[in-house]
Formats: sequence, structure tokens, C-alpha cells
Amino acid sequence: MGCGVTKSDLFHKHSRKAVTTIRAAVLIQRWYRQYVARTEMRRRYTWHIFQSIEYSGEQAQIKLYNFLGYLMDNFTPSSNERNLISHIFRENEVCLDAEWERYFCYKNIEVPEIYSGPHLTFPLTVDQAVGLVEAFRNKKQLHSRYVLQLLLEIWKHFRLLPNINRIATCHSKEICICGDLHGQLEDLLLIFYKNGMPSSENPYLFNGDFVDRGKDSIEILIILFAFLLVYPGDVFLNRGNHEDHIVNLRYGFTKEVLSKYKMYGKRILKLLQKIFSWLPLATVIDQKVLVLHGGISDTTDLNVIARVDRHNYISALRPPKKRSTSHSVRSIDSDLEEDFWASNRLLQRRCSLTYPKVLGERDNFHNRSLQDFSDRLKVEGVVGELGICQRRPAPSSPGMNRADKDMSPSVSTDSINSDTVNDEWRQILDLLWSDPMNTDGCIPNEVRGGGCYWGPDVTEDFLNRHNLQLLIRSHECKQEGYEFCHNRRVLTLFSASNYYDVGSNRGAYVKLGPDLVPYVVQYQASSMTRELTVRQSVGRTERSALKVLREQLFSHKSDLICAFKQYDPENTGLVSLNDWAAAVESVMFLGLPWRMLRSQLVTGKSVDGMIDYNEWFNELAIKGPNTDHIDQSLVETLYRHRATLETIFRIVDTDNSGFITIEDFHQTWKLLSVYLKMEITDEAISDLAVTIDSNKDGSIDIDEFMEAFRLTDKKSRLERGRSMFMGTATDLTKLEGDPSV
Repeated sequence: MGCGVTKSDLFHKHSRKAVTTIRAAVLIQRWYRQYVARTEMRRRYTWHIFQSIEYSGEQAQIKLYNFLGYLMDNFTPSSNERNLISHIFRENEVCLDAEWERYFCYKNIEVPEIYSGPHLTFPLTVDQAVGLVEAFRNKKQLHSRYVLQLLLEIWKHFRLLPNINRIATCHSKEICICGDLHGQLEDLLLIFYKNGMPSSENPYLFNGDFVDRGKDSIEILIILFAFLLVYPGDVFLNRGNHEDHIVNLRYGFTKEVLSKYKMYGKRILKLLQKIFSWLPLATVIDQKVLVLHGGISDTTDLNVIARVDRHNYISALRPPKKRSTSHSVRSIDSDLEEDFWASNRLLQRRCSLTYPKVLGERDNFHNRSLQDFSDRLKVEGVVGELGICQRRPAPSSPGMNRADKDMSPSVSTDSINSDTVNDEWRQILDLLWSDPMNTDGCIPNEVRGGGCYWGPDVTEDFLNRHNLQLLIRSHECKQEGYEFCHNRRVLTLFSASNYYDVGSNRGAYVKLGPDLVPYVVQYQASSMTRELTVRQSVGRTERSALKVLREQLFSHKSDLICAFKQYDPENTGLVSLNDWAAAVESVMFLGLPWRMLRSQLVTGKSVDGMIDYNEWFNELAIKGPNTDHIDQSLVETLYRHRATLETIFRIVDTDNSGFITIEDFHQTWKLLSVYLKMEITDEAISDLAVTIDSNKDGSIDIDEFMEAFRLTDKKSRLERGRSMFMGTATDLTKLEGDPSV
């Protein structure tokens, strides 16, 4: 009889250890899966917040432009309201190219000796194009004389190009295709660093949306135009939906040019309008790959697109209108004189909006003022029916029905060959604004407000009909910088990394060789993102998204309180979590997991599981200026529609001075009130004007006004064209030590 340990005891001992180890591994695996799932959920709802707010802004811009276009179509030319907005619709002046070139002439602009930026001589050389890249990398600015000279040369070049570029790869080279850049110079510089500068051996295709949102849009345009002039057979550009002067009013490019080129900014912008209208609409590579900015629809026909007069579509948001000869043949001298006289004309306007008039018969419809028509808008909901996406009720009926056509502001008797122009316009609109969807069919893109959603069946039919094998498009920000869909026959490509915030997404470009198999290269331009862990990156982006969401919730305070009271008939100030989530969604329509977000948005203690919604609004802790003496409904309207209001301000500021008169301030609010179908009293507007006009000089600085009513001190890229959160070393340190991230 021994006292040693038997083999059986050892077996059971090791078995128990093995079981414990396996259980531990299962627990770790389960915890890790839950962690990954939670991280992915946070990433998804963060992305959804950013994208929903971005698209709602685009929809608001299109609705505003349709509203203004409706006024132009239905108000007498002598009305003050029409004069207020008419200059943005001067899209089709019939003038000789020589006259325009005289207007854009740069020869009388002197370059001072103290100027230290790059100098240009024409024809451009490779060294000069590379020199521009280095100059902009070092934050230098190109003189306005050279900008105008460069733009004139590129304008002449684009006028020689077809609507659809057709290019070929060969066995010795690939072509690099880039998506949206949106004024982010750091992304373009990184692409050039990784892939090399454009050359005859290294061709590039840039797929639109070069401008807006970012702070270096004009620099990107100058670089791309310079390389295109040096290598006209190896650098290609497609038009995007942001190459549009109406869109530029809202998303920052107009303001950027006017701030960088104060003396000649208006002339530069006017020339860029011409250039944008001449940009090619699409590119076909090796007869097999179609590259365009937005997408297609069930009516898209490349044969129609190939023969449209693309330069007539200064803005893709509205078809061109026919003008009488006496009005259309307009001397360029009037534009030159306009710079001088615009400020004087502002002082001569009468505020006819404040005086109601009696409605006349239907025959007198065209002679009504905005005040006359505002009640009709409210009763019949005309403005709400002006969306340009009223296109087809179902995939089987590609045209709009008669009622839609009658209601649409785009269809009027003065359209140039109305049916043809309307068809061409919708083709271009779909090309620039559409997005793919996973289900079959083709439906209006009501999320953006323009273009359509098209499905895999539409892709299959379109590619087969045109003997193509792949469609490459941009237009949508993707977390990885790219995304395949429709059985890998559609590739979305987005080249602006950190688009919503630092770490929110990667950028990507594609290399396409003779085999026509896309090779995707991903990157992230900010060095800070490479130093963050996944957890830190998700947490950082989530906080920025929640900041933007809190602003949106605060600006809908009145509507939310009304919604909460529907669930609180006894007026206790308390609602359940389910009712809180349902009420918020009924107002915001964002499709977010509100129950999950409750802990992020409602930080106060709940009473028996109930949420005090009055206390919740106090917890949002969003502070604006001291507005106690101003009508609070007016202030809330301002918060909610800041971007729309600023766009109207920019339109009213005809001389681009950055200032508008008190009278025009009233006019702007009256336009907004009719657009929103709400009452805004003259007294409330006057109180607001007195608050802003601190020096009592009778004019209002637009930038100061918009900054005074900013809800938070963080600037939102979605609204202002700048980064939501510019990180610093201190911020990174805080992130690393933040246990909540």
C-alpha cells in the first residue's frame, strides 16, 4: 500500500484544470464578442447621426432653392422680393466668349514686389505645377492675377472637351481614380505622396466634389487645373454635385473664396461658375468602366448625356430658362457696374413684404407679393410640394405624373423646348445626385432631396445595355473609404478621410490597369488617428456625433415638449423610457436606437424609471447668447435653420461685402417665414436686429450674426465646412486617460 498519487487522481486533477481553462476561454470569448458588438453598434449609430444630419442639410438646400425658383417663376419682374433673389438665377446670359474674357481679364491686376507666393507663366510647366503643391503645403496663397489667368486657360480647355471623356489604359500604366476631396488638401497631398504626382506615366481621374466643407477648396482646384493644363491627356476631371454655385452658398466654398480674395473674389467665383458648367459629366475607361459622380436611374441614357449642352446647367438643381432676347443678351459691362452699384441699390429697396394686400383673382396671380402669397402657401402647402424628387411613383413608370409636373417649379411654359430640356436636366440630376440601394427598383431620393435610389436590377440593365462591366461612383462617405455593392458591379469611392471628424472614416483611391480589376488603396490623412486605439477612435467620434445630436435636439425643443405632453396627459413632467424614445423619434425621424442612447443623452437620475423631460433640456447644457429679451420662438427658429438663414443672407448680400442693411435683414426673415410657413412679427425681427447692430451703423455683419447665435463653441463641419473637433496633444492625453472611452 503506497501513499503516492495515482494516475487516476492526476487525470481528474488535470481534467478539472482543463475544464476551468475552457470555461475561462469561453467567458473571455463571450465578453470579447459582446465588446465587439457594442463597439460596432456605437460605430453604426454614430455614423447614422452624422449621415442623417448631412443629408437633411442637402435636402433643406434643395428645398430652399426650389422655393426661391418658385418665386422667380411666379412673381412679377418688378417686385422687390424678386429683385432680392434674382441675381442667383442669372445663369443663362447670352454673351460672346470674348466679352466674358474681357470681364475676367487679369492684365490690369498688378503683383506687388512684396508678394512671396508662387509665380506662374503660361504655358505652364511641370515645375510650376509641382511648385504650387509645395507652396500650398507651406500655407502660401496664389495671387489673384495668376488665379484668374489659370482659370481662363482651364475654361478654354474645358470648352473643347466632350460631355463624356473616353480614355484607355495600356500595358505600361495604370490610372488612379480619386473620389470626393471636399477641400481637404491634406488628403490630396497624401495621395500624391503615396501614388506620385500626375504625369504622362501616372494618369489621374478625379471624380467630382473637389470643393465645399473643407478649408482648402480653391487650392485643390488650382492644383488639379494646373496639372490638367500640363498633362491634358493624362489628367481628367468629372463634375460633382458640389460643383454648383447654389450648393457652394451653403457649404463654404463661396465664403472661402471671398475671404481669401477680397478684391477679386466675386470675379473668381463668376468664372468658376462657368468652369463648373463645362466640366465633363462622366468618363469611360477602355469602353468597359464608367466613372461618374453620383449614379444612374432607370431612365439614364449615355447617348442623351453625350449630346446635352452641359454648359447651360450652371446649377444642376434647376433646368435652364428661356429669356427674351432683350434680357438675355446682357452686356458684361452690367456685371462690372454691378460691383459698384449693388450696395447703393440695397439702400433703395422698399420693404413691401410688411404691407398685406388683398388677394386678387387667379388671373392676377403673377402680380402678388410674398405677403399676399404666404397665406396661400400655408393653406395649400405649396412649398412642401416643390421637391425636385417628384419623379416617378414606381420603377415601371419612369416619368412624373401630370399632377407632379403641374406642381413642380421646374416645369414652366418658358422652358427651352420644355420636354427635351426637362429630360436632359433629370439625366444630369440623376448623374450627380443619385445613390445605390440594395433592393430592386428606382425610387426618388427623398433623403437628399435630389436624384434617385437605384437597385441592382437597374445596374444590371444599364451595364448590359451599354456593354459595360463596372460602374465607379463617389458621392457617399464610406467608413472604409470604399464599398462594393450590386454584386460588385458598383464601386463607391470616397477620398476625403476624417470627413465627419478625426477618425470617422478612411479615404481611398483606386488603381485600374488594363485588366480593369480595381486595386483599392486606403489611408487616413491625420497622424493622430494612427496613434489612437480602436476604442479611443470610436469614443472620440461618438462624442462629436452626440454633440451635434444634442444641438439638433435643443433646436427642436418646442416640438419635443409637445410630443412629450402627448404621453403625459396629467402634465407631471415625467415620461417612461419607452415613451421618451417614441416621442423623440416622432419629432427627429432619425431612426436611431434612442433607448440605447438614453444613457448618453439623459444623464440625470430617473424617478422610478421615469424621465423628467423638463430637467433633460436643462441637462443638454447648450448655451447661446443672452436672448431673454428676444422672442424665444424666433431664437429657436434661428437655431434650427441657421444654415438656411445664412444661405439666404449670402443670396441677399449681392455685392458679397459680408454686410446687409437692416431693411434687407427684415426681407431675409420674411423670406424665411414664408419658406417655413410660420408667422414672424416685425417687432420680433426688429428686436433681433437691434441686438446684433451693436454699433448702430444700420448694417449687420453676416459672420458676426451667425457666430453670435452659435449653440456651442465647437464648429460643425456639417454646417460650416470645418472640422467638428480639431484635436491637440492635450486632447489625445485626455482621451488616453478617459475611462469612459
